[in-house]
Amino acid sequence: MEFDFLKPINEEILEFITGLSSQHLGSKMVLHTKEQFPDLNKIKIALIGVLDNRGDSKAISDVDLNSIRKELYSLYPGNWEASIADLGDIEAGNSVQDTYFALKKVVSSLIKKKIIPIVIGGSQDLTYAMYRAYDDLEQMVNLVSIDSKFDLGKESEGIYSDSYLTKIILDEPNNLFNFCNIGFQTYYNSQEEIDLVEKLFFDAYRLGDVSNSIAIAEPVFRDADLVSLDLNSIKSSDSGNFFNFKPNGFDGKEICSLSRYAGISDKVSSFGIFNHTNSMQESGLISQIIWYFIEGFHYRSNEYPFGSKDNYIKYIVPLEEDELVFYKSNKTGRWWIEIPFISDSHNKLKRNTLLPCSYDEYLVACENEMPERWWKAQRKNVF
Repeated sequence: MEFDFLKPINEEILEFITGLSSQHLGSKMVLHTKEQFPDLNKIKIALIGVLDNRGDSKAISDVDLNSIRKELYSLYPGNWEASIADLGDIEAGNSVQDTYFALKKVVSSLIKKKIIPIVIGGSQDLTYAMYRAYDDLEQMVNLVSIDSKFDLGKESEGIYSDSYLTKIILDEPNNLFNFCNIGFQTYYNSQEEIDLVEKLFFDAYRLGDVSNSIAIAEPVFRDADLVSLDLNSIKSSDSGNFFNFKPNGFDGKEICSLSRYAGISDKVSSFGIFNHTNSMQESGLISQIIWYFIEGFHYRSNEYPFGSKDNYIKYIVPLEEDELVFYKSNKTGRWWIEIPFISDSHNKLKRNTLLPCSYDEYLVACENEMPERWWKAQRKNVF
């Protein structure tokens, strides 16, 4: 059974929980212990640790998630109804491929049961295994990475934390429809990589642009299936990561806002947090990142996939050579733009002809300009 890959939570953590009050999150979660495995029929969100960081050449020690669990369990939950489980850890396999296989099986099984896995690693190449978990679901995948780098590398170099995206792009079956990077820092990425992202019609937002207006990232998460967070995208003064010092990056408030956007998205079905350095300071921030994702989940509005048109206001914007159709939700005020359906056997957008967008993109269209994300999505639709 796929869940046999999961090792129960250790006795140290279980003993720690006994010292918490009944109001703390740790006292309200369902735990995988030596005596029992949680009844997954009642679970909506599942926490999973992966104790493998062999994909990170800069890793200085083995993965230790105990401090994250202690910090998370010590928080108080919001007004939450969904049952949350901690399913324990996947240990490093004999080879990294063994670890990928185990993680893929666990994540795939949870998604099929409509349970959202929150995966804590470990090196970010584990994102590849989470992506491959969607193979059995027969759907295209939209991947969003919160990262200072695009993580592209040469195919011959293999798969590592800073090159896993190449593997995702090239490997068959190719189920990747769109990739979006949030928070890249130009000096960490070659011009060749930046040009490639543009050539593939992927989306990328610079750190400064997102920091200036965090809300521009919300529509991106609304269309994501898998979200991967590299903790190196957070500046060290906020993360506490002084082993691999980062003078610039998202601050604690910004990264928690992005996590909440990921949680509130009706479409996000898995979330990964990677490249933990085992520092106590970083553990505290990770626990809050997880808390905000769960908080966002409890505010999902179930607007996706597109429901009754009676719940939306339709706006038609005529352009010189085209006509754009927007929809605004009466419930949340969020916006979507319609991607024209092309009757073609190669059309990858058969399951979704609506692209989440922002009010600002509607205003751009009103100025007789084509929104960039709409144009890229349509190009992928054609080719």
